[in-house]
Order: sequence, then structure tokens, then C-alpha cells
Amino acid sequence: MTNDLKIEKSLLPFNSFLKADCSYEFIDGYSTDFLDKKNEINIKTITKLFFTSEPNWVKSLMKIRDNAVGKLGLKTTGTTSDKAQDLENFNAEIGQNVGLFKVFHQSENEVVLGEDDKHLNFRVSLFMEPTQSEKKKLSISTSVKFNNLLGKAYFIPVKPIHKLIVPSMLGRMVNQIQSL
Repeated sequence: MTNDLKIEKSLLPFNSFLKADCSYEFIDGYSTDFLDKKNEINIKTITKLFFTSEPNWVKSLMKIRDNAVGKLGLKTTGTTSDKAQDLENFNAEIGQNVGLFKVFHQSENEVVLGEDDKHLNFRVSLFMEPTQSEKKKLSISTSVKFNNLLGKAYFIPVKPIHKLIVPSMLGRMVNQIQSL
């Protein structure tokens, strides 16, 4: 990450699509500012960067997760289509999938990704604040709804790891933006 990059815990953006659903039992968010000197960064670019910003340690954790939860009949990254191929054809249209993530909402400033599974439903909002300047604000917000006790039990070890993953990915996304 760049030395001046400041990632902060944040509230759900006021105009986020996720604001319409109050049934979530967990919600958090992180945000940071970045420079878009050429005014070329759009929400589709942000979403593609989200899928390429995963640190290697997260990939390793996902393999462990897949091995554990696959035996419980939950969705795994191994049961989804090829991520690289999905990204090549990705245009953030509602219903499109990349790995475990399906697009639930898309607008000029936000893409909401997520999945519904038997244990829990989750959504990830990638929200870029509209501005008239080269300085932009990017927020990643996550919401989770538990469908049963398995969902609550599953989320106990996931929650503290999630709080490390999201800021790390946000920083990596901004670093990728700055190198475009």
C-alpha cells in the first residue's frame, strides 16, 4: 500500500442499494480515497479490481474453507466456473457470476455482489462516491443474513478474518488503480 493510503472503518454509503434491506444481522464497511487523475475509473473497473486484489494468504484460506464446508454441502469456489474466464467476459450485469460471487445490483456508482446459500446470505457493495474532482471515495460494505444456526456458527471464525481481508483488498485495489 502507498504510505499515504488511509483505510477507515465506515458506515454504509447513504445511497447504497444495501440500505433498502434492514434484515441483515451483520454489516460493516471500509472506505478510502483515491485519485482518478484521468477520470477513467468506473464501477465496472472497480469490480474487476476487486476480483484481482485477493492476497495469496486469502487464497490459501479459501482452499481450507472449501475443504471444510464442502463436506457440509455448502457452496465452494471449486464448484463454480473458471474465475479467469468469468472475468474476461465480465461486464457487471445483474446475474453474472465470478467465482462464488453473483451480481445482484449494478448502477453507475455501485455493484452489489454476493451469494445465497443454505446457511447464510451475504452481499458485498462496491460503492464509488460520485465527485466532480479527481479525488474519489471507494467503499466496500458487507452484509450478512443468517439462515440457520450453521450460518451463525460458520460466521464466528470468519468474522475476525473478514475484518482483515476487506481492508487488505481495498488497499490492493487502490494500489492497482494508482498503477493504471
